[in-house]
Amino acid sequence: MIKKVALTIVLAVTLTSCESQNLLKQVTDIYNQTTANGQLTNTDIANGLKQALNKGIDTAVAQVAKPDGFLKDQAIKILLPAELQKVDKTLRNLGMGKLADEGLKLMNRAAEDAAGKGKTIFVNAIKQMTFQDAMGILMGDKNAATQYLKRTTSQQLYSEFNPIIKNSLDQVGAAKVWSQIITRYNQVPMVTKVNPDLTDYVTNKAMDGLFYKVEQEELAIRKDPINRTTDLLKKVFSKQDGK
Repeated sequence: MIKKVALTIVLAVTLTSCESQNLLKQVTDIYNQTTANGQLTNTDIANGLKQALNKGIDTAVAQVAKPDGFLKDQAIKILLPAELQKVDKTLRNLGMGKLADEGLKLMNRAAEDAAGKGKTIFVNAIKQMTFQDAMGILMGDKNAATQYLKRTTSQQLYSEFNPIIKNSLDQVGAAKVWSQIITRYNQVPMVTKVNPDLTDYVTNKAMDGLFYKVEQEELAIRKDPINRTTDLLKKVFSKQDGK
């Protein structure tokens, strides 16, 4: 009883919006009702959230860590950085559209090569998740799980992705292609010279794309019961739904 009262007080202090207060009441009622008869335990909640995250990660990584995973997906396709948009336009006006297209394709190929490394990093972060983390996700915003992964993995993802992307850009000749593109552009009279850090740019865009896909999977699990593919997912998220 003391544990239940303490949990209720802590949650009440941290959640202030009307919507959050309603959700607090639902979760507190669920906690009081189900832990007493063994239907839903702290372990159930934590494991349910971990299952949801693992499911989202598996699907998200599979979608992007393959040929055209970035290039043919308009939601995450890596476009040229702002300072190179004018480069692309100028090259096309000069009849070098194929060179510009090749540079764009190779950036996306590098992101696809790196994306597979995200799975292990995500899984390790999920293993470290506490019950408090799980409750925060369950009662948090609709993308709370994705935000948790961003907080706990972004630095490591960048460290892992950056050298892979650099190596990929070198291996597929992207660095050479972009060097040619930038050199030719900088030779055009009366233009402002550019020299962007493409490895850093592609690394950040690859991370953005991967997190976007994870978020879409999280939203699907929260919104549509058909995406809750295990008994535990159905059990935990049906309680969130107030069913």
